[in-house]
Amino acid sequence: MRIIAGKYRSRNLKTLKSNATRPTLDKVKEAVFSKLGTYFDGGVCLDLFSGSGAIGLEALSRGMDKAILVDKSYEAINIIKENVKALEADATVFKMDYKAALNKFQNEQFDLIYIDPPYHLHVYNDILKFIDEHQMLKEYGYIVCESLNEEEINKEYQELVFEKEVSYGIMKVIYIRRKK
Repeated sequence: MRIIAGKYRSRNLKTLKSNATRPTLDKVKEAVFSKLGTYFDGGVCLDLFSGSGAIGLEALSRGMDKAILVDKSYEAINIIKENVKALEADATVFKMDYKAALNKFQNEQFDLIYIDPPYHLHVYNDILKFIDEHQMLKEYGYIVCESLNEEEINKEYQELVFEKEVSYGIMKVIYIRRKK
């Protein structure tokens, strides 16, 4: 696993040596960041299921000011901290589950919220509902969901608009914006 572009380009990241996490493929990561605008002019990223921290660290490498990396696994948190330290990145790491993280940050707004939970959890709708109700996404921000193709994700929200859905084999990536 590596950082694809930006100031940390080509730097390797450590990953868990088990099946506990499912790293985002480089081709998917490249497609996601190409869609989001390749490089950022500041901003804050929230990665609710960080695994190795690769998504948030990629966002920092491409110009985000700060990343908040959340995972509930001790092993994942240790790997994330090692990756953050190796890059000397401006990331804050929290060992907590997604519900605690949403409650902790419910009064903040983010430029990018990345949602890639273990597929068996089926929590996308609860998370999106919470983000929508608490207006956690900035006006020009994005939510990116990575899920299995068959996952049913509600597309009716007060402030959120589903912009695009792209399949990659058995999984899909969904891009969501705030209504203007």
